[in-house]
Amino acid sequence: MRLETESNDDVGQLEAGLDALQAEQPGRATVRWALGKALLPVFALAAIVYVWQMYIWIVQPRPDILPGPADVAAALGSLWGDGAAQETILTSLERGVLGFLIAAVIATPAGLLLSQHKGLRAAFGPLISGLQVLPSVAWVPAAIIWFGLTDATVYFVVLMGAVPSIINGLISGVDQVPPQFLRVGHVLGANRWQQATRIILPAALPGYIGGLKQGWAFSWRSLMAAEIITVGGSMGFGLGSLLQQGRDLSDMAIVVSAILLILAIGIVIELLVFAPVERRLLRGRGLLKSGAS
Repeated sequence: MRLETESNDDVGQLEAGLDALQAEQPGRATVRWALGKALLPVFALAAIVYVWQMYIWIVQPRPDILPGPADVAAALGSLWGDGAAQETILTSLERGVLGFLIAAVIATPAGLLLSQHKGLRAAFGPLISGLQVLPSVAWVPAAIIWFGLTDATVYFVVLMGAVPSIINGLISGVDQVPPQFLRVGHVLGANRWQQATRIILPAALPGYIGGLKQGWAFSWRSLMAAEIITVGGSMGFGLGSLLQQGRDLSDMAIVVSAILLILAIGIVIELLVFAPVERRLLRGRGLLKSGAS
């Protein structure tokens, strides 16, 4: 009896130790995830700046060809100090976000409709795929003729860049919905609208989110292309306009500053908007470890 009691105690201690070890793992995983998300990009950026500065010191290119990090930092500080940077960022963000939201409102019902009707999909599917690969900058000359140098030109180009990507992403997600889901909805008496909004769309969320993410990328790139070309008139001064201004002035420090601002906004949108949504979606479906939240 005594040996049996000691054996039970040992087993209990072993189980308690394993439970404690498992309880520590999420915390450690969270720390590793935070370090990877925060410190590694900082180290990568520092390495890029270091190589950039070393190239400036060794090769000594002309400042109007490739300015050094200090020159770009000074240009950014000057743009921020006189308020030009804030104005261009807010103008481009307003256009980009509004255009993307309008594109999502248009593309979501269109994607659901095409995914549910084989005839419509066969008729318009190739056209939408063709529009997706068509460079959005090709729409700029036509948009200028139609709408002039106004914000409508920019929004039109953004829509033509984002809508096809969102539609194709949603259709791709719908194609991956298990047929059993639709049968269950039919058995429960769901009509077409209820099946589309309560069964198909939630089940197709991974593809839909991927389409939204790609749609934002296309809309942001389309916006920059439109702002670079359509300067003047009643249009506001955005980041693309700042980029073009630097080119007109042959000021590479301004050009590089504008490129860095465009890149930074793209990274911030990805980290603060799309990455959390994707993590929440994966976690809700049991595809993401708790420590990676």
